[in-house]
Amino acid sequence: MSRSLIPGLRSLRSLAFGADPAGARLARIRRSPNFSVAEGSFQNPVGARTRPSGSTLEFAKIYFRKEERARRGPAGTVPVHSTTLADLAEPPADGLRITWMGHSSVLAEIDGRRVLFDPVWGERCSPFSFAGPKRLHPVPVPLEALGPVDAVVISHDHYDHLDLPTIKALVGTGAVFAVPLGVGAHLERWGVPADRLRELDWHESAEVAGLTLTATPARHFCGRGLRNQQHTLWASWVVEGSDHRVFHSGDTGYFAGFRDIGAQHGPFDVTMIQIGAYSEFWPDIHMTPEEGLRAHLDLQGGRPHGVLLPIHWATFNLAPHPWAEPGEGTLAAARRAGAAIALPCPGQPFEPGSRAMPDAPWWRGVAAVPPGGWPEAPAAAVRPRPTAADSGDTEAAPVG
Repeated sequence: MSRSLIPGLRSLRSLAFGADPAGARLARIRRSPNFSVAEGSFQNPVGARTRPSGSTLEFAKIYFRKEERARRGPAGTVPVHSTTLADLAEPPADGLRITWMGHSSVLAEIDGRRVLFDPVWGERCSPFSFAGPKRLHPVPVPLEALGPVDAVVISHDHYDHLDLPTIKALVGTGAVFAVPLGVGAHLERWGVPADRLRELDWHESAEVAGLTLTATPARHFCGRGLRNQQHTLWASWVVEGSDHRVFHSGDTGYFAGFRDIGAQHGPFDVTMIQIGAYSEFWPDIHMTPEEGLRAHLDLQGGRPHGVLLPIHWATFNLAPHPWAEPGEGTLAAARRAGAAIALPCPGQPFEPGSRAMPDAPWWRGVAAVPPGGWPEAPAAAVRPRPTAADSGDTEAAPVG
């Protein structure tokens, strides 16, 4: 194809595909210490295979096998919390409340501010309205009813984390958008004003409404088209308020860098950790439940502290594993480690400082029963409120 035709074809592509970084943005990308000019792409902190490994035929056999396909979705209607808006109308008792909206979408109310992580309100995580993974449960709250948001934080530009109709709806809220380096090109094409973008490389921070938002490393990849140039970065995120701090993993494979993030920014009141859509065919870019729990402990200095919220599961069918397996695996791993875990159904707010967490395996009532049945359900966990002494410090650790 003639090179002279490429810019014209790009200008005609669907709006959902976003835009390629150019000009000063591209120049900044090429100066990033995380971008390899020789490779022409961003690099992971630890080597990672970003395309499926193993036999394509074997993967197809597993993915399309009838009995396993039936277990990859819920067997009944996924319960969605019915009083989310009423619950959110009351301020959190100690300044921090977390509401998982499904998949990786989380509303964090932190020290009087509201942060929306990876909001996806669309019916499909796809550039097309007629094809692609479809939502397995409705959104708990209409986006227009959610109320004001101070910051929208995006982990990377894959369709299940960066959703065109959702972003366009949020433009009118006045929120600031914090995104990894390069992702701002998509948002500007979709109508987000440049002065409301905070586009960060790893280890860079921005102050938004009294909160400190820091992009931290992750082990993943990027792209919204078949021709993936790796010109947009992926990130995990730390958000620190005056009294609380939280971590959102985005999508990532396990790597030792979680310990460094924890040492520099932790410990955290809550970690929101990806524990779904894993597979032996892509072991480097998504964590298993056991790896997710290990990442949580690394972030907390190697010991149980704060609350783990499992994310990136239950809403879209994106991998060969059974639908309920991420929840079951994370629950089992947390019990073995003595780690506090929150298991809300979509839309159910919880306060990490509360004496009780939502901890019932709600998915069991609507999932295909695994061979051998369900493990014994854990007793309801009641734990004391964490204090400053729990972290080993009398003052909050500073953000580095």
